[in-house]
Amino acid sequence: MEEAVKDINSNSNILHGTQLRLHMQTSNCSGFDGMIQALRFMETDVIAILGPQSSVVSHIVSHVANELRVPMLSFAATDPTLSSLQFPFFVRTTLSDLYQMTAVAEIIDFYGWKEVIAIYVDDDYGRNGVSVLEDALAGRRCRISYKAGIKSGPDVDRGEITNLLVNVAQMQSRVIVVHAHSNSGFMIFKVARYLGMMQEGYVWIATDWLSTVLDSSSLPLETMDTLQGALGLRQHTPDTDKKKAFFTRWNKITGGSLGLHSYGLHAYDSVWLVARAIDEFFNQGGVISCTNYTSLHDKGKGGGLNLDAMSIFDNGTLLLDNILQSDFVGLSGPMKFDLDKNLFRPAYDIINVVGNGFRRIGYWSNYSGLSIVSPETLYANPPNRSSANQHLHSVIWPGETPSRPRGWVFPNNGKQLRIGVPIRVSFHEFVSPVKGTDTFKGFCVDVFAAAVNLLPYAVPYRFVPFGDGRKNPSYTELVNSITTGYFDGAVGDIAIVTNRTRIVDFTQPYAASGLVVVAPFKKINSGGWSFLQPFTPSMWIVTACFFFFVGIVVWILEHRINDEFRGPPKQQFITILWFSLSTLFFSHRENTVSALGRGVVLIWLFVVLIINSSYTASLTSILTVQQLSSPISGIDSLKASDEPIGFQVGSFAERYLTEDIGISKSRLVALGSPEEYAKALQLGPNKGGVAAIIDERPYVEIFLSAQCTFRIVGQEFTRSGWGFAFPRDSPLAVDLSTAILQLSETGDLQRIHDKWMTRSTCSLDNTEIDSDRLQLKSFWGLFIICGLACFIALLIYFLQIMLLLWRSAPSEPASNVGPMQRFLSLVDEKKDPSRSERRKRNGDEMSPEDQIERQPKRIQIVTEAEFKSNN
Repeated sequence: MEEAVKDINSNSNILHGTQLRLHMQTSNCSGFDGMIQALRFMETDVIAILGPQSSVVSHIVSHVANELRVPMLSFAATDPTLSSLQFPFFVRTTLSDLYQMTAVAEIIDFYGWKEVIAIYVDDDYGRNGVSVLEDALAGRRCRISYKAGIKSGPDVDRGEITNLLVNVAQMQSRVIVVHAHSNSGFMIFKVARYLGMMQEGYVWIATDWLSTVLDSSSLPLETMDTLQGALGLRQHTPDTDKKKAFFTRWNKITGGSLGLHSYGLHAYDSVWLVARAIDEFFNQGGVISCTNYTSLHDKGKGGGLNLDAMSIFDNGTLLLDNILQSDFVGLSGPMKFDLDKNLFRPAYDIINVVGNGFRRIGYWSNYSGLSIVSPETLYANPPNRSSANQHLHSVIWPGETPSRPRGWVFPNNGKQLRIGVPIRVSFHEFVSPVKGTDTFKGFCVDVFAAAVNLLPYAVPYRFVPFGDGRKNPSYTELVNSITTGYFDGAVGDIAIVTNRTRIVDFTQPYAASGLVVVAPFKKINSGGWSFLQPFTPSMWIVTACFFFFVGIVVWILEHRINDEFRGPPKQQFITILWFSLSTLFFSHRENTVSALGRGVVLIWLFVVLIINSSYTASLTSILTVQQLSSPISGIDSLKASDEPIGFQVGSFAERYLTEDIGISKSRLVALGSPEEYAKALQLGPNKGGVAAIIDERPYVEIFLSAQCTFRIVGQEFTRSGWGFAFPRDSPLAVDLSTAILQLSETGDLQRIHDKWMTRSTCSLDNTEIDSDRLQLKSFWGLFIICGLACFIALLIYFLQIMLLLWRSAPSEPASNVGPMQRFLSLVDEKKDPSRSERRKRNGDEMSPEDQIERQPKRIQIVTEAEFKSNN
């Protein structure tokens, strides 16, 4: 700060001859001393305060600065609760811990750790910093599992820290964040090394107090040994020529005995910030004037403090605005503020302590997150905080290992995990106790054992039976036992459903599941009317209507120009029916002459081809493939009835049917074994049994493998799976999920499944019953295309008739023939052949053979015409 004053006073471009003087007051990092010194300082006419360096002192002095309207610039108070809302005259010229704790949270999330232990100094700086860290971790689905505060001050109690770290060593998390002052921070690392907590498996992250000491002084080799493998953060300052020149100058001043850290650079820039703001203040015509502080005049003298001598800076707001509007590049980088009065574009270096020093493994910036590229380079590109764009260099972790620590272990007290396993009385293929032992066997147990064997660490556990062995236990109660701490986990055929996921964490599903309906069925034999079964009644009706409709359309289009569509009304009606029905077999003998008629017939023949082919295929299936019938078609028809429904004891199906589906509980019948399933279904609802059973698909597959008179009806109406349950935020659930996926990829999961779920030939024909009849909805597109073609053809045809009617309008206005009569007459009138058509009919363009064949017919027509004219 003194060097900054020298540079300002020697610079003629600023303050223009006005000399800047620096008055130092020490607070000894004490809130009380800081308040006293600040009040003494305020007895003179003060227009700005630089400091204090402590967040605790800043909280107290900020109240004084607000009252006297004096801007206070702190280059070291990082407490994020020193906000611009509560303290409008407080200006932070360094980075807030809000950004530092966000950087720590992103590092933890980057390495995939979920639980963290925080050790902090118990003052405003430590408590508020850890509180922000907790919020930042929660936003990334991580959490602080344990927080421990230590006393602030120069005297650190080694015994207190030893007791604290002994408790930490017995906990599950191995990721430890230290947010303290340098004296207490080094004591924590020294005790941790003594207790063996700087070995492989641990992760230590220190906030920027560590980098501050490492940058400012050379630590003894013994101290550096206690820090090996630790990560730290350092406020990022760009490597500019201006900064390098000042470092060279600083080394000459101190003789290399005192290094310069980021807070020192911010202190230098803070002095320049005040000087530039004052210079701009003078350029704006600002006048330094103060008004006596009268609030204390009626409360007595201030004693030795002389409080009534304090004065309010009249133009403090103007000076504050000039400070906040500053925009220049200092030693620490750009000195520019955002709307929240924080420095623009905050960034940190991430360091790793190795050997006698440290190395930088990357950067964190509020602009793009974690990166191995400097923030200045990233600012030239659009921000990208995607996970794929987050990178850090390799780290040498405690224990001199390059392998990323897992971040957690089981508590080092020899305790085994209590894994609850249900005692089933049926479907023993999934889980069942081994007689005479305390172990279990089955599909679920084998999957769990195989997944645990794939973990990179040992998991001590023992199975604890759950249930009385007389009936299947409630799986909801089993899951609830995990939340109470009675079980550390649960293994079995536990369905992953919504109400359970709210209280525990499940692994990746290792078996697909879902509720299905099982009901009796009977075979349908083809009868004498089987040919009607391929189409539904609506399909038959619509098809018949379209046959008649297309016949009428073609008759309208061909009536005027085609002799085959003319004649008496009875003959024309027969022609319409014959033509339309004969297209079903492509055997129509009437030729279409008009282009519109041919287009309609072409599209209709395509529709007939599709319908004919579909009908043939469906009828073949009906006559050759065994058909099954059940009075229940699925969950909807079962819900609409009032018949009893069976479910498995202990299954979540009971709650689902009553709460989600809305089925009355009085209709539900609890069944405990496949034998009870079969008996209840065979009796039926009229004899004390059930109409259907609703259960999960794995159980149903086992049941149907031995029962060939029942089938699944309808579709599976829930989608879920089976998983292993653990307490919320348990890292074991995550690691076992990865192991289950690995079992699935290698095929081991399928082999375990085949070992326990062998099926008979009966179960292989386990196709859901559904209708094979062709629905109208399968052909509506064809019918729409055909109908649209008919409509367009009729529209064009009637437009041609209207045009012809307009051209042939009667010249005499007194004509008694109305427009509708003329229209109908014109529609029914035989169209005169064109010249080319007459030539064809007269044989001008026919071969000699055709002329000889056609000549008798023409003579006969002429003779009949002459006979009619003579009569």
